Amino acid sequence: MTHTVPPSAASKAAHKAVRHLLSLQKPQGDWEGEMVWCTMILAQAIIVRTLVGQPYSETEQRQIVRHFTVTQAADGSWGMHPESPGYVFFTALAYVALRLLGLPAANPLLIKARNWLRAQPLGVKGIPTWGKFWLAILGLYEYRGLNSIPPELFLLPEWLPIHPRRFYCHTRLIYLGIAYIAGQRYQATLPKPLLRDLREELYGEPYGNIDFPSLRHTLAPGDVYVPISPLLRRIYDGLSLFERWHGKRLREKALKACFERILYEQRTTRYQGISPVNGLLNTLAIFINNPQHPDLAPSLAGVEAWRWEDEAEGLRYVGARSNTWDTGFVLQALAPLPEPDAGIRDAVARAQHFLEGAQIVEEIPDHQQGWRDPAVGGWCFSDGQHRWPVSDCTAEALSGLLAIYERPGYSELPRFSAERLRQGVEFILSRQNADGGFGTYERRRAGKLLELINPSEMFGQCMTELSYIECTASSLAALCHYRQHYPDLPGGAIDTATIKALALLRKSQLPDGSWPGFWGINYTYAIFHVAKGFRLAGIQPDDPALLRAAQWLKSKQRADGGWSEHYTSCLESRYIEHPETQAVMTSWALLALLEILPADDEATARGILWLLSKQQSDGGWARQAVNGVFFGAAMLDYRLYHTYFPVWALTRYTNCQERL
Repeated sequence: MTHTVPPSAASKAAHKAVRHLLSLQKPQGDWEGEMVWCTMILAQAIIVRTLVGQPYSETEQRQIVRHFTVTQAADGSWGMHPESPGYVFFTALAYVALRLLGLPAANPLLIKARNWLRAQPLGVKGIPTWGKFWLAILGLYEYRGLNSIPPELFLLPEWLPIHPRRFYCHTRLIYLGIAYIAGQRYQATLPKPLLRDLREELYGEPYGNIDFPSLRHTLAPGDVYVPISPLLRRIYDGLSLFERWHGKRLREKALKACFERILYEQRTTRYQGISPVNGLLNTLAIFINNPQHPDLAPSLAGVEAWRWEDEAEGLRYVGARSNTWDTGFVLQALAPLPEPDAGIRDAVARAQHFLEGAQIVEEIPDHQQGWRDPAVGGWCFSDGQHRWPVSDCTAEALSGLLAIYERPGYSELPRFSAERLRQGVEFILSRQNADGGFGTYERRRAGKLLELINPSEMFGQCMTELSYIECTASSLAALCHYRQHYPDLPGGAIDTATIKALALLRKSQLPDGSWPGFWGINYTYAIFHVAKGFRLAGIQPDDPALLRAAQWLKSKQRADGGWSEHYTSCLESRYIEHPETQAVMTSWALLALLEILPADDEATARGILWLLSKQQSDGGWARQAVNGVFFGAAMLDYRLYHTYFPVWALTRYTNCQERL
């Protein structure tokens, strides 16, 4: 049976979907959907706000409890992400946070959580090191049972291959805060009745009888993604001895050095931190140093930049804000429209205005001393306020702008200056690694062996920057798109970079024709990016690499015409089909196929028909499974992916249909 899509049907669906997408634009001109992760940040925010004496209001507390209620699993646990099984770490932190808010132990939420924790083979004793650290702060665990990340680590000579400046930026900044707080052996003073009750509720045995030093390497199996390596175990054992015998003066010097870097991070990120995790740690560190410190109040306020709240799911904190990321993709989704009306042009103009304000045009002060790479020209994942720009966020913003500029329907809109566009290109080039691939925030600073001392336990590949397939493909696409309209930079920098990036991507293709993703789920996501990058680089559709990718996609198409990929593909490094067809994965597959095959290809027609059949009355598509990932195990639900990627697939399809 041959499937065909009536041109009017696709066009009407695209028009309806675009109207829905425009209705979601924010007043500032950007689009942003919540990036859903887990309750960890909310629990840590409650702990920090409690300890510094800035509790939430009664209204906020009700909204917080609501969020814990709607995210608790039926078995009483909380997990790593919306679809994960329960974790001791997230459940224990949620339990403690709710008790700090004043919920009694007899509350049904807590009864279910407590029963789940006690049913685990190791109970709270098996909580990963990050959990041991937070419990130790509260007097619910002993520092003697904590594997040490000493502040003296930050005093090591910078040429050493294990120096923290070589770590992935999120990792080094999180452990900067942990090193300072744990190095102080800070322990809060909880009300004695609450402290006594929590110890009993968490452990179910006399706290004084627990041999905490013996628990340093004890981890709940279900919480572990990266086990403690033999090398790291030996290092930990040595550091345990160091903690008992370190010199006082050296410790004071190390703490001072760490605190100066904490203040630097807070001030250069306008008190938001690179993430809410390190922002909360830094806020607590400042309080510990001096409860009257002038940077404490702005740090507390900066954490609130990560807040997300609505009636349906209550008050929580996101792991990142995705303003620029979402807006760049929306512009690319709107660009193929042949005759945009005044409303669409106005929306695009406002989005461009947002991106103009979000681009970083001034260098971070003393960035080299702060172990930062240059930032000028880049865009952040967010609105740019924290000034941590990223390669692929810059690339997608630049691609969105260039896609709009080359369409006649948008010719009357104001444009970025050539200098601002060039600065964006220069920033992207600055993130290319020696192997031709692209990192995220920085160039790669260390080799893979550093992963042998990954202390996070719950996350993988987080010790150093890598060359990511998606970042490389996004950067390649933006550089080549720019090159179509502007001359190369001096020395042929763009052409040289694109040749190296193409070589890396070709070498990285798997024998079955796919590419592995890192930031999305997973093979489908990576192929979408690579296909776009290859075509903008001038690679013809009949290139063997692209044809093998198209064949891989066809082999994964479901009987109903759509595509689906389960998050466990990321965990097991093999394609695993989701039992339910996904609008997001279907859109990624279609966007890739439309780069390689004619628009009237049977696989494409079936995919478009599936999208049309699932469009809702408001023009959008239903939220479905998680679609993003970071560090191997942490899945994310990008709440706008299910809106603008289907729009893009439809606008691209209708544009291709008209050219047939």
